[in-house]
Amino acid sequence: MSIVIVGGNEGMVRQYKDLCQSYKCKAKVFAKTSGKLKIGCPDLMVLFTNTVSHKMLKAALNEVKGQNTVVERVHTSSLAALKGVLDEYAS
Repeated sequence: MSIVIVGGNEGMVRQYKDLCQSYKCKAKVFAKTSGKLKIGCPDLMVLFTNTVSHKMLKAALNEVKGQNTVVERVHTSSLAALKGVLDEYAS
């Protein structure tokens, strides 16, 4: 399963990827905007809404428009919140 995480804390990018890897998932993490997002066609997109700008949120949603990507919005950007999403979708 491929996962894209938009938002979150820059210092926790490695921890987000490691947690996803423990669920046998490939993850891309966009903690900050650096031009155009190259999201691709993931199975699941997690949006950490508390730590992402409106501009980045709209850009991410436009990238997956028309695809069969599940979009999950999570308010907090903690590992526990990501683990809850992965328990629901990747188990």
